[in-house]
Amino acid sequence: MTITAKAWFLVEPKAPLVERELPIPVPGPGEAVVEVWGNGVCHTDLGFADGGVRPNHPLPLVLGHEAVGRVVEAGDAFVHLVGKTVVVPAVLPCGECALCKMGRGNACPKQKMPGNDIHGAFATHIVVPARPLQVLPTTGDVDVRMYSVVADAVSTAWQATRRAGVSEGDLCYVVGAGGVGGFTIQACAALGAKVIALDVADERLSLMAKHGAAATINTRGKDVKAVREEASKLAKGFGIDTWRTRVFECAGLPATQEIAFSLIGRCSTMVQVGFTPERVTVRLSNLMAFDATVHGTWGCPPEQYPEVLKLIAEGKIALAPFCEVRPMREVNAVLDAMRAHALTRRVTLDPRL
Repeated sequence: MTITAKAWFLVEPKAPLVERELPIPVPGPGEAVVEVWGNGVCHTDLGFADGGVRPNHPLPLVLGHEAVGRVVEAGDAFVHLVGKTVVVPAVLPCGECALCKMGRGNACPKQKMPGNDIHGAFATHIVVPARPLQVLPTTGDVDVRMYSVVADAVSTAWQATRRAGVSEGDLCYVVGAGGVGGFTIQACAALGAKVIALDVADERLSLMAKHGAAATINTRGKDVKAVREEASKLAKGFGIDTWRTRVFECAGLPATQEIAFSLIGRCSTMVQVGFTPERVTVRLSNLMAFDATVHGTWGCPPEQYPEVLKLIAEGKIALAPFCEVRPMREVNAVLDAMRAHALTRRVTLDPRL
């Protein structure tokens, strides 16, 4: 079957995406063609669009790495996927290398990321490696298009909690309550941790107080010392030792990275989730003095997705309060709104509208 997709290309940084036709090749033996029903818009897309981050694939490139849709074609080994509704993980590992076999497929050196290594899902169709695709058994009352955010925002949050070893009775600080931070808060709470959410926006903190945060701190206008003292008082109120403290930096700003690092205590664990190309100055000797640990995290191995989907099905991670659906043709307006910090929910774009 010959498919000509409609796609929105990044032709040059700092310019609007351009609508063009994209011929979709017949999938290879290990590939699948997915008809896109929804694709989430991420700050990584904005980084590519504005030139702050350079994609691996040369321009022009179709952006978009949070896709959900229906498999319409597949290679011989994956024909059983045709007709299935799937989430396309943002990180598509090879599944065969040493890192994949040890459960670290999110760090696979051969991984493909839609909208970075290959054409992404700001399009009606996308061609991807078939092995990592995650079949949605049911979506219940949740709009299936909102499952697009599972491909990155939700699964990345879950992988961060696994990297930190969050368990019942822990105390988790989540710095940055929007986007992936909001889902990190929910994931930590789902694992039985007490969560303190930190952000500059009262509306985000109020929402998270209804979805997993046991306490909140608005950091706007406060220096690092003041934030640390406020956080310490809350922690003492919960009666949880520092060695059971997990810190997640999710905003990806130098200021929030500094705050997160300041929350590390004796035998604490911090996970860096957010990204910024800017440098930040911290005193690494704190790690030595506190015998503390800092991890990086990137994406999520596909084999962890069933746990994420189960938590959504059980209502322990909510999607609807954090997502909205708009037509794909509004992609440039959405990116503009993201630049202006005018979005209150993660936008999923539907190319069929």
